[in-house]
Amino acid sequence: MKRILENKVVVITGASKGIGAGVAKQMAASGAKVVVNYGSSKKEAEEVVAEITKSGGSAVAVQGDISILADVKQLFQETIKVYGRLDALVNNAGIYEFELLESFTEESYRKTFDINVLGVLLASKEATPLFDENGGSIINISSFAGTRPEPYSVVYAASKGAVDSITYALSQELGPKNIRVNSIRPGGVFTEGIAKLGASLDSDVILGTVKRSALGRMATPDDIGNMAVFFASDESKIITGQTVEVSGGFK
Repeated sequence: MKRILENKVVVITGASKGIGAGVAKQMAASGAKVVVNYGSSKKEAEEVVAEITKSGGSAVAVQGDISILADVKQLFQETIKVYGRLDALVNNAGIYEFELLESFTEESYRKTFDINVLGVLLASKEATPLFDENGGSIINISSFAGTRPEPYSVVYAASKGAVDSITYALSQELGPKNIRVNSIRPGGVFTEGIAKLGASLDSDVILGTVKRSALGRMATPDDIGNMAVFFASDESKIITGQTVEVSGGFK
């Protein structure tokens, strides 16, 4: 892979597995020094770091609940302590609980919005002062559900719609500081989280998702990672306030 992120430092929240792990590996393969944030999955985060370092890259794992300000501050303090700078932030940490309105609870709402929305704001706020005079890049992981929600995803969809709004608002606010803010909107992505729900590549739900893709396949974490690498690099230095769907033409 072309090393277009050589010596850049990138923080990825929620990077111990799934899309976050894919983004971390693609960033490292492109030359970045990577901070793998995780909430509770220490073993998985260390495995991501080990895979990166075994391939000649540089990475560290840092624990922190992205919805707690003290943890977020510690995440960036560790980043500066280890690497001395920050060039890009990927706001990937997120949760999903799919349920109908009749099963909706205040607890599920607050949990979802604390991670998916508050976490994006806290991490972006703490990262912004750390970018140098050359600016930086904030990349938010959104979802097609933010604009085309399924009937059972009202809370999750609302949180991802908020992420898209945050993306545009911050792009306007931070543009004068040469800080770019963009969003990646995945469609169906096959991750270990999906597998844990009981789905397999030949299950009806996955095959149904594939049929909704114009390219006839689900996206992979690496696909999302490739777009994140582009947004973190100087090759996208004129692009901000954009939301790009990486879904194979999911409909």
